[in-house]
Amino acid sequence: MSKPQEGEAQASEAGGTGSGVEVTRESVLEAAKELLAKGLVEGTSGNVSGRLGDGTVCLTPSSVPYETMTVHDLTVCDLDGTQLEGERGPTSEKALHLACYRAHPEVGGVIHSHAVHATMFATVRQPIPAVIEEVVVYVGGDVPVADYRTTGTDELGEEVARHLADRSAVLVANHGMVTIGATPAKALHAAGVVERTAQIVWGARMLGAVHPVPEEVNANFAGVYRMMREMGM
Repeated sequence: MSKPQEGEAQASEAGGTGSGVEVTRESVLEAAKELLAKGLVEGTSGNVSGRLGDGTVCLTPSSVPYETMTVHDLTVCDLDGTQLEGERGPTSEKALHLACYRAHPEVGGVIHSHAVHATMFATVRQPIPAVIEEVVVYVGGDVPVADYRTTGTDELGEEVARHLADRSAVLVANHGMVTIGATPAKALHAAGVVERTAQIVWGARMLGAVHPVPEEVNANFAGVYRMMREMGM
C-alpha cells in the first residue's frame, strides 16, 4: 500500500502552525487543478476542501476557473459555515463538505466531482459494484447512491455524509460524486478509482454479465480499507 507522502505527513504533524496551513492550502489547490486535468469536472464545476490543523476547513471558491485559481482565492470556514478568511465566497456546496467533516473526524479532504461515468450511474441511481479489488481497498466496497436532495442544502450534506461511514465515495443522485480521504490528494485518488471502475463496469456490461469478486476476498480487502482509514493512510 502507498505510504503518506512527505507533504501529507507534514500537514498532519504541523497541526495549526503556519507551515501546516500552507501545506493544506497548496494540497487543496493542487487537487482542484488535477480534478480538471483528469477530466473529472468541466469549467468551474466541482469543489475541493481540506481540513486545517485547528479544525477549520479550506475550500475552493465559487465560480473561479481552475486554470487561474491561486491559493489567494481559497477560503476558510469553521464547521458551522462561518467564513473566516478569503475575499471570495466559498463553494456553493460548502454545506456538503462541512457535513462530511463534522460526521467523520478522521477525514482530511473532501472532493465533489462530476465525472462522466460515475455520474451516469448517479443519474440512473445505480450503485457502482466493487468488481475489481482496488475499489474495496481504496473505497471500502460498492459505491452507494445517496437519495436526491437539493444542491447546496444542509439536507444534501447530511444525506451524503451518512453514506460515508464505511466508504470513501458516494454517488449523489442526478448530480455527481463525493469522495473523502485523509488528505485532498487521497480524496482525489478515490475519485479516480471510482470513475475508472464506473467506466469498466459500463463497458463490461455490454460484453456480458459482470462477475463479483469472491465474498471472502472482499471481506479481507475491506479490512485493509478500514485499517488504512483508521491510520489516516
